[in-house]
Amino acid sequence: MNITIINGPNLNLLGKREPGVYGTASFDDCLADLIKNFPTVHFTYFQSNIEGEIVDAIQKAGFNQDGIIINPAAYTHTSVAIGDAIAAIQTKVIEVHISNVHAREDFRKISHVSAKAVGSIVGLGLQGYALATEWFVSNANKQ
Repeated sequence: MNITIINGPNLNLLGKREPGVYGTASFDDCLADLIKNFPTVHFTYFQSNIEGEIVDAIQKAGFNQDGIIINPAAYTHTSVAIGDAIAAIQTKVIEVHISNVHAREDFRKISHVSAKAVGSIVGLGLQGYALATEWFVSNANKQ
């Protein structure tokens, strides 16, 4: 099974950025745990602070992967282009947010991704990536 993880802006700073909101683990730590806990999954990881690069990554993975896990970060709330890219591909997408965006500022309650994703996981920290992976693994033969 091949899963691409795409992270948006500022997620390269996990472990350093607002630890009260995002925790103290880096995404490298999270990815190492995913690789260890899901040995049958080949993960491809991409992170960018640039909207167009995220669109390119979605399009690249969108026709040849078994799943995409995306945390568009702040672009969730502003990027019609990322939502449109998800709508244009064949690969199923799960949206993940580390914090509970619904319990934060009002502008974070808007998502241009949720309606195009097969599901969303919010507020469960980095565990959201493992839960999304588990869904793809357990539904591999049903897709």
